[in-house]
Formats: sequence, C-alpha cells, structure tokens
Amino acid sequence: MTAPTLLWLHGGGFFRGSPDLPEAHAVAQALAQQGLTVATAGYRLAPVPGLGWAGARVGQPRVRFPLPLDDVLAAYREVRAVAPGGVVLGGASAGACLAAAATLSAVEDGVSPVGAVFAYGFFHAAHPRPTDPHHRSRRHRRVTHARWALDVANRNYAGSRRALADRLAFPGGHEIGGFPRTLLVNAEQDTMRASGDLFATELRDAGVDVEHHVLPGTRHAFLNRPGLAPFDTAVSMIATWSGRGAVTP
Repeated sequence: MTAPTLLWLHGGGFFRGSPDLPEAHAVAQALAQQGLTVATAGYRLAPVPGLGWAGARVGQPRVRFPLPLDDVLAAYREVRAVAPGGVVLGGASAGACLAAAATLSAVEDGVSPVGAVFAYGFFHAAHPRPTDPHHRSRRHRRVTHARWALDVANRNYAGSRRALADRLAFPGGHEIGGFPRTLLVNAEQDTMRASGDLFATELRDAGVDVEHHVLPGTRHAFLNRPGLAPFDTAVSMIATWSGRGAVTP
C-alpha cells in the first residue's frame, strides 16, 4: 500500500503568510512524524487590502486571481509527478480556498487529486451568516473576524466582480460534482465556520464522501499554535484520514 502525498497551503487572507508559518511548516513536520509525506508550497500574494498596489514589498510583486491559483496548480503538477500514491490537496484558511479551487480545476482537467483536506477554510465569495444557533448565541459570540472584513479580503483577491463570481476563485455555491473524498476541520468560534459548514453540506449534496469536524472551543488559525490540544487533534485527524487513502501499487 502506498500512502498519498499531502500538498499543504498556508493561509493569510490571500495577502500575507508564507510556508514558514506554523500552520504550514509545523503542520508539515507534525504530519511527517506520523509517517505522512508532506509538501508545502507558497503562492504569490494579493495586495494588502486598502493599500492597493502600494502594499507590495520590494521584490515581492502583488497579484490577483488567477495567478495565486496558477502557482498552486504548478506545485500540484510537480508533486503529482513524483507521488506514486497520488496527491491530497489541502490547506488552512485562504489556503483551503485555494486548495479547493485547485482541486476543482484538477478534476476538470482529468487529473484529480485522491483527496482534499480543509482546515477552517472559507469557500464563498460572500461569507454566509452562521446557521448554528449555538454559534450565534451570546455564549459563543467571541468569534474571529468581522464578515465585512472577510468580504473585503475576498474582493481584494478577486480584483473584479467577474472574477469574484468565478467558481475557480471561490468554489462555494457552484457546481462541485466530481470532487474526491474530503476532510473538513472547522473551528467552533470562527466567523469563517459558516462557509466551511455550508461547503461541507454542498459537497455532500453533490455526492462527495465528506468527513466534517468542528473542534469545540477553538478559534480561527489554531494550527498556528503548535503544542496546544487543537493543533494535535487536527494533525491526528489529517494523518489518520490521509492514511486511509493509501492505494495498492
């Protein structure tokens, strides 16, 4: 049996972050310790919201959709060429959105990954309102990020209304049939959870084999905190779930 290789992407709202973030590097190290082969990849970043192109750093040109996705797809092709067990595409936060878009593109091109893993991701051009009454209660109002700020980041990444509506920018709310088996791990006290929960439902409705977890008491970006219980829990879930995708050569 040959286990798949996980290609893992960092988050950062499309405009910040790198493979050096704990939610990329530390996650990859922890998964490797559990026997999983992991590759991380960077992608070109969008301008800083509100600063336009002035947000670019020297030597780091800022781009918008679809160029970050092109970078992810290039990395996917490279990893797939040397992964006898196939590739699981995954990521956290904005990286989850990019991984979902890359998965959809690969499915359309006939080179589907063998699985997809999304941690506290968002997948819709406009963030949906929470539907879980506990998520909306006073007890659980300490959530991360305002919905309007998340929508600003999405528009900033897309760059135009036409791009914002593109299913390869934000797959949520579009036709997603043909997706491989998928694992979603969401944070309970996270504004983005509403998009993750909805995307899990959309995948199931499309006939996809979905495993969906909401980690109690967690907030967004818990994978940036190695050593805490939610980090260890999520890593174990990903390792176990990915191992079940091993194929016979």
